Amino acid sequence: MTTDSEAMRRMLDGGSLSGGLGERMGIVVTEVSTERVVGRMPVEGNVQPFGLLHGGASCVLAETLGSIGATAHADRFGKVAVGIEINATHHRSATEGYVTGVATPVHLGRTLATWEIVITDEEDRKVCTSRLTCMLREMPTA
Repeated sequence: MTTDSEAMRRMLDGGSLSGGLGERMGIVVTEVSTERVVGRMPVEGNVQPFGLLHGGASCVLAETLGSIGATAHADRFGKVAVGIEINATHHRSATEGYVTGVATPVHLGRTLATWEIVITDEEDRKVCTSRLTCMLREMPTA
C-alpha cells in the first residue's frame, strides 16, 4: 500500500479496518493519499437475495474509502473526520469477482471534506458513483 502520511500508514497498519465492517466485507485498501484512495471488495458475500452486489455494500466501500481520504486530510490540522452525508447512484449490477473504488476529493476545507467515489467492476464498467461529505472535528477525548 502507498500512503503520503506516516500517521495514516500507522492507522491503517494498526488495523483501522480490523474488526470493523470493512474487514467483514473484505475491503482491502491499496492506496492512500490526500488526493486519492483506492480499495477493492469482493462481490461474493456482499450480495442481496437476487445475487447482485448489494447497494449498501457499495455504500460501505464508498464511505470507507472517502473517510480514509478525509482522515488523511484532517490529519494535516490535527483533526479527525466523521461522515455526515453520503449518496449513491447505482449504474449497473455486479454478480461476481471484485469491485474497485477510487475516491478523489471534490472539496478539502478546514471544516468539511467532500469526496467522490467511483466504483467499477473488473471490466472497468461503472457500477456506482457516490459522494461523501465528512466534518473535520477535534480528536474526541475519553
